[in-house]
Amino acid sequence: MLATRLEGIAPTIFNAMSALAVRTGSVNLGQGFPDEDGPASVLKAAQRAIDAGHNQYAPGIGVPSLRQAIARHQRRHYGIELDPDREVCVTTGCTEAVAAALLGLVDPGDGVVVLEPYYDSYVAMIQMAGGVRRPVTLRSPDFRLDVDRLRAAVTPRTRFVLLNTPHNPTGTVLTDAELQAVADLAIEHDLVVITDEVYEHLVFDGARHRPIATLPGMWDRTLTLSSAGKSWSVTGWKVGWATGPAELVGAVLAAKQWLTYTSGTPAQHAVAHALDAEPDFPATLARSLQDRRDLLCEGLADVGLAPRVPEGTYFTLTDVGHLGWDDGLRFCEALPERAGVVAIPCQGFHDDQDAGRHLVRWAFCKERSVIEDGLRRLAAADLRR
Repeated sequence: MLATRLEGIAPTIFNAMSALAVRTGSVNLGQGFPDEDGPASVLKAAQRAIDAGHNQYAPGIGVPSLRQAIARHQRRHYGIELDPDREVCVTTGCTEAVAAALLGLVDPGDGVVVLEPYYDSYVAMIQMAGGVRRPVTLRSPDFRLDVDRLRAAVTPRTRFVLLNTPHNPTGTVLTDAELQAVADLAIEHDLVVITDEVYEHLVFDGARHRPIATLPGMWDRTLTLSSAGKSWSVTGWKVGWATGPAELVGAVLAAKQWLTYTSGTPAQHAVAHALDAEPDFPATLARSLQDRRDLLCEGLADVGLAPRVPEGTYFTLTDVGHLGWDDGLRFCEALPERAGVVAIPCQGFHDDQDAGRHLVRWAFCKERSVIEDGLRRLAAADLRR
């Protein structure tokens, strides 16, 4: 009974692996949600919003206070000036922002260039929109953008680039030169860039996130997506946004109204408070994450799983091929029994199966004690096939 638009789209691996962690009592170093909540003042703001009666439908485009706070956020961090009434739309997390952007803009047969490994919702939504996926692989061990492969991915039917930086799951933060290569291609071929920037504040070692919308000639052709979930540690609230030229944001709203219509009203008020009253929290979180990144990466190296040290996000990748495993999925399925730990296999995030077959993603957005427990379990286990 499955509609053809969903044929070939596997269930999301995140649900399966998190359920496996619960069922086996394993340490969950797989799905990217933090163990700790965001700022206390933000949680209290949600409670105040409920008590104040903000419990009914919000405007479909989002409550005014949040749209205005998002505009101030973009001005403060990037010098981007936005009209909060026309160039900002609140969404139910960035996942809905991606879905609404693709459903609102992509016509059947349109080519969509996407970096792989990719977040799995990209594949599902490009297919549901009728688009044609044109992957460009970030390859191990450096996971940098190959500009020649990027150019080769563009065909006469290509209309969009779906960009993600900081990049999940590789942890790559695109450099100014890499962003400029994407911008040059977009301008040359008259492409629209849809950019997922949910990890915009979670960068390490002096790395800098630069929105591609700020490059010359890119504002008019860039739709920027982000959310509060990662940077303010409230992933369960599912409050995201789309910003950019009114015609692109309007396409998101045109699709969103038939998806969720509106997003949770109390959480919107609380996220407005987060953006304005807790602007330093993401930087503090990033410093803490860098410390936990180093803990996890050093521990993985000690057990023979040499990691790629990420420049941003929640995640690091390791290759398990040298341990004798045919693919990362089999490794991750066996890991709970062998070590009492859960991780995420990456081949499902690739069209190029050879590039992703042996890659496994580990999350360090957990308490230090959880990471230490997971590393102890891995050190005591036999990880070879």
